[in-house]
Amino acid sequence: MSIKENGNIKIINKSQNADFAGKTSIEAPKYSCALAGAYGSALGVYGLVPLLHAGLGCGLGQLFGQFYAGGQNAGGPVGGTSTPTSGLVEEHVIFGGEEKLKKLIQASSEVMEGDAFAVISGCIPSLIGDDVEAVIREFPDIPIININAAGFNGSSYEGYELFLEAIIDQILTVQPKKKGLVNILGIVPFQHIFWKGELNAVKKLLESIGLEANIIFTEFEGFEKLKELPAAEYNLVLSTWNGHRAAKKLEEKFDIPSIVFPSVPVGPKQTSKFLRIIGKKLNLPKDVVEGVIKNEERRTYRLIEYSGDMLLVARPHCYFAVVADSNTAINVTNFMVNELGYLPDIIQLSDNPPEEYRESIIKALTEDLESTFSPEIIFEPDSYEARENLRNRSFLFLFASSLEAHIASELGAPNVGVPHTTVSFPSYNRVVLNENYVGYDGGLTLIEDFTSHFAGPL
Repeated sequence: MSIKENGNIKIINKSQNADFAGKTSIEAPKYSCALAGAYGSALGVYGLVPLLHAGLGCGLGQLFGQFYAGGQNAGGPVGGTSTPTSGLVEEHVIFGGEEKLKKLIQASSEVMEGDAFAVISGCIPSLIGDDVEAVIREFPDIPIININAAGFNGSSYEGYELFLEAIIDQILTVQPKKKGLVNILGIVPFQHIFWKGELNAVKKLLESIGLEANIIFTEFEGFEKLKELPAAEYNLVLSTWNGHRAAKKLEEKFDIPSIVFPSVPVGPKQTSKFLRIIGKKLNLPKDVVEGVIKNEERRTYRLIEYSGDMLLVARPHCYFAVVADSNTAINVTNFMVNELGYLPDIIQLSDNPPEEYRESIIKALTEDLESTFSPEIIFEPDSYEARENLRNRSFLFLFASSLEAHIASELGAPNVGVPHTTVSFPSYNRVVLNENYVGYDGGLTLIEDFTSHFAGPL
């Protein structure tokens, strides 16, 4: 563990391997394993059927541990209890699971409807050395993608990267460039609880300035959209670290440059900046981009005025705290500070990003803040430690996961507690279908969500 001062910002950086301050484990980390990330990504692509070559409980475990936690969502028609699995047990550890996989592929191809199958291998076949590629080659007439996503490879964020890398390496071919087409990367299905709404909101934003967004996930032509990845002019990577490996591979193989943003934009300031950067990079007509910005800013700020009394009379310029993944922490913090004038007290980053990305995350959290007060920033994947770090502080709002909901009642004034808004994984106390905080309207939704905790007669 390292502690450093960056100006007047206190940063506590805990090692990615979890072996800090004598700890050898993490309590209730806010992510699952690599298999979960690949599995969730496969389910996000309409027409792609996942086949789990894994232990008997892996699929069902992710239904409870990843999908329900991702906004109380089921896995869809081929997810959860409907996902075909080889169901490996003790005997397969000794004798191998290749025969079981053959039977799984054959049976699934006969009863499951889809454009393609994704064999997702978990810990057991990786440890015992099953030759999954050889088994897949026995089915030349069935489109199958091989994804080696053993849980011990990393978190669900790693599984997202493994999924995209497998897609790029195994099914994509060079295509003519399609003017105005951009790929959207960096939003991880289920792990980012607003992923469905975020992707569609980004798509609509880009359409407003004349671009076509290939969002891959949530689309009814999902598998066909995957094949269109090489045709894009640019990759838009909406994260400080998620999707970066896939973007690099797309650039190397298909000459697609990337534009990187720290997160999805929330509210007028972030969104207008987002549109201007894209407009300039893609040489879009300036009058079109500025016309959209002018109309949307005018409309949005007019609506924000209606919340003025609640924001400025009931809870003026309060301190707030965040416990969330890097993407969410960045956009929520910037919106609360720069648009509403609130003060960041403590920001805890729960996604355990690789060390090489942490400086850029800190930069994204601090360089654009229009405030003389700077937060304490902690990279903290341990849920118990994160809750303890919230005690004895001055904040009056908490933006976090559902795991922090119960402690919110113990914070702040006695018998009052601190208003808590679930904005990050896991979300067991909030159903998330299409809601999101992206764009001009997204900022309005965030205001509605957190002010509804204390709205009432003034």
